[in-house]
Amino acid sequence: MNRYALPSRFGIERFSVLGVGVSALDLDRASGFVLDWVRQDRRTYVTVTGVHGVMEARQDPDFGRILDQAGMVTPDGMPLVYVGRSRGFSLKRVYGPDLMLALMAATCDGSVKHYFYGGGDGVAELLEDRLQDRFPGIAVAGRHTPPFRPLTEAEEMGIVDRINNSGADIVWVGLSTPKQEVWMARMRERLAPAVLIGVGAAFDFHAGLKPQAPRLMQMMALEWLFRLATEPRRLWRRYLRNNPLFLFDLFRETLGLKRFDPPRRQLRNDAS
Repeated sequence: MNRYALPSRFGIERFSVLGVGVSALDLDRASGFVLDWVRQDRRTYVTVTGVHGVMEARQDPDFGRILDQAGMVTPDGMPLVYVGRSRGFSLKRVYGPDLMLALMAATCDGSVKHYFYGGGDGVAELLEDRLQDRFPGIAVAGRHTPPFRPLTEAEEMGIVDRINNSGADIVWVGLSTPKQEVWMARMRERLAPAVLIGVGAAFDFHAGLKPQAPRLMQMMALEWLFRLATEPRRLWRRYLRNNPLFLFDLFRETLGLKRFDPPRRQLRNDAS
């Protein structure tokens, strides 16, 4: 048995990266699972996770549990793809922006209703317009941009009612990691749509507000460098702290010098 294999969830094989279970799949399979969950009203959430998410889970076991309980933890960054392949798993990158486009293309018949939650002022509206131009026929149930502060209970209840009354099947969440994952896990039981998907910067990318790294840089695991160059003040701490720590911990794990247990085993109150 592969020592990095973890229990599957919803039939999707997972492998451990510093104790975080990452789903071993590709874009086509990821899209197919989401559509199946919509048809079955599975009611789960999807996280698109790279090095940043793994390191957040290393520092915060509760966040690690949120990833563990997701229906799917897609390998959003090429470093996770390389790690998984080196450990005997078959997978390709499932990049959040690509997952959004794939699911839009698959639902141009209007059979699945989409809701956009997050982004800055006006971003969700621009995103909706751009996607409807690109994918005529998609059904958009609604959109909402929350204020950049903690919500009151009354505001949160209003958001729940708005989303539930919209008839949405998929809620796309663009709040950045770890905020979007925490929101999805906390709201999952209160929301009627079948699947919540946290895609972070995909809102800005597809709205045309921020550039994406060239595909070659993405495939060479250098997307972080492109994003650091375009948003240095916001991202320098994330990349210049997390990337070296990730490589150091990965080195220790690979050589058997350090064992990183899944967060669910570290939390006494986790019943999953």
